Amino acid sequence: MVRKVFGWICICVMVPIFLFSGFVAGKESKAIKGLGTVLDEKIPIDSLELTQNSFIFDSEGQLISEITTNQQNRIYTNFEEIPEVVKSLFVTSEDQRFFEHIGFDPAGMIRAVFINAKSQDVEQGGSTITQQLARNAYLSHEKTYNRKLSELLYSYQLERNMSKEQILEGYLNAIYFGNGAYGIGTAATYYFSKQLQELNLAELVFISAIPNNPTLYNPVDNFENTKKRQERLLTMLFEEGHISKEALAEATSYPVSLNIQGLVDAHPDYVTFVHQELKQLISKSEGIREAAAEKKLNEEAIQAQVTKRVNDVINKGVIIHTALNSTIQSKLENAVDTHLPYKDIQGAASVIDHEAHRIVALYGGKKYEKFGFNRAYQAYRQPGSAIKPLLDYAPYIDVKGTTAKTKIDASEFCKDDYCPKNYSEKNYGIVTTETALKYSYNAAAVRLLDRVGLEKAYSYLEPFGFASVTAGDKTRLTTAIGGFDVGVSPLELTSAYTTFANDGQYYKNRAITKVTDLSGNTLYEWNEEPPVQVWKKSTNNEMRSLLASVVKTGTGQKASVSGEYVGGKTGTTNDYRDLWFVGLKDQYTAGIWVGKDSSGNVEHIYPKGPAMLIWRDTLK
Repeated sequence: MVRKVFGWICICVMVPIFLFSGFVAGKESKAIKGLGTVLDEKIPIDSLELTQNSFIFDSEGQLISEITTNQQNRIYTNFEEIPEVVKSLFVTSEDQRFFEHIGFDPAGMIRAVFINAKSQDVEQGGSTITQQLARNAYLSHEKTYNRKLSELLYSYQLERNMSKEQILEGYLNAIYFGNGAYGIGTAATYYFSKQLQELNLAELVFISAIPNNPTLYNPVDNFENTKKRQERLLTMLFEEGHISKEALAEATSYPVSLNIQGLVDAHPDYVTFVHQELKQLISKSEGIREAAAEKKLNEEAIQAQVTKRVNDVINKGVIIHTALNSTIQSKLENAVDTHLPYKDIQGAASVIDHEAHRIVALYGGKKYEKFGFNRAYQAYRQPGSAIKPLLDYAPYIDVKGTTAKTKIDASEFCKDDYCPKNYSEKNYGIVTTETALKYSYNAAAVRLLDRVGLEKAYSYLEPFGFASVTAGDKTRLTTAIGGFDVGVSPLELTSAYTTFANDGQYYKNRAITKVTDLSGNTLYEWNEEPPVQVWKKSTNNEMRSLLASVVKTGTGQKASVSGEYVGGKTGTTNDYRDLWFVGLKDQYTAGIWVGKDSSGNVEHIYPKGPAMLIWRDTLK
């Protein structure tokens, strides 16, 4: 203890001498930099930047997710919004000479050292409010003399560059209030589910009791300890003339009741995708990938740069506005729960507003946990017959100028030892294009792809940007009925189908509408790219007729709902490993996938048509 006391005294004595010597040296010689210049170079403090929560909102302006970094839950509160009694309380209890000292108080430090040495305990703290801010904002909490000296220098710099009001504001937002809550405003929201300005005197002083020792005065675990300290602080406020005797009595007897409010974090499937898209948006807006490519950085280094930049943006506090339709999202989740009660069978889905070109709902899988594997956009599965409208029928109609009533050959087809079988294993001969698609005849689809040519047909898929279509896929007729090396994701396939709702034009579909700062100023938003005309409008009209017939009288009847227009396509892969339905209705296009992660057989649920029923219940 003697060594500790001696060390503190040395700091208290040497720092003032050091500062005084710096001032003298600065005045005595222009050749030698003054202390202020040296500190400005070594410890530049232009402004105080504390990490803040960021927020994700749905299309109706409802909060769906709060984003914290470094496990710091902080909602920043400006000086004017902090009640005067809170300011008075902390100055009185923590640093009575706050408005007089230059960042540290040598006399107070020495007094605290001797009082603590005498009691063999921490009876009194020697740190000023400025020092505590320096420690929380710039330094660590390690108990070393080197850190303490750094703390004093940072405190001095804070006083040189900021007003007392700015320092007090920063301090009240920086300090820890327990249970992951940082700052007085966050504490009000967390412990009482109210804004700071809504709290009464008893509640204000109650949460103000916590930072002195967030463990001892944790109101969740040690409510009585917090209450006793609250009463002591109320008495102190009365004795110092900050509150009346009546206010003291009323606040002391007030029955404080906690109403814990955790962080909002709904719809993890959608929120996970928003985080992924945010990286793309910031990277594209700031040209990060292009700049990195010029430096010949590898993909890992590029991703590291993007992640760092995104974290920097989020740490400052932003609002991410999205297209999420919470009603449709909830209907989608309920539909999956209803129609996929099987323990080992998964589902994934996406819903797009094809008029606004916005992703309005995503389903990443049953019991989905945020940032986990999201089947809506990360699972690549063979699409089965759901690919036929995009790869076989639309290109054929576009190239040949045929119609839904044009006769095509659905008889047995063989080429290079590839002889696809129809689901029924029957030979249908000459049928209309409509009949071939609505009953999903495989031989007809393969024949159409062969007649258009693989190279030409695949050129129609390029605008969609299917990430996992391989070079080998483009050489095989098996892909006419969905036999890809890897496959497509539900979001990719749904997005491609929106072309049928836009006269043959393909638009990029996004989840994020814009990103603003906490004051509402727009920081990032997608620049709308012009659409790509994938096929002719006349071709699109024929395709819409074909897709409508699938739902009216074909394989997709279980998806039938009322609407001005309803159309879509089923898909089933070999051995019933994947079940699909992708279709459009009035304003929305949706794609549903059902299967097992391990690619197991789901034939026993095929007759029920779960993908169609989920689609129907989501959009009806």
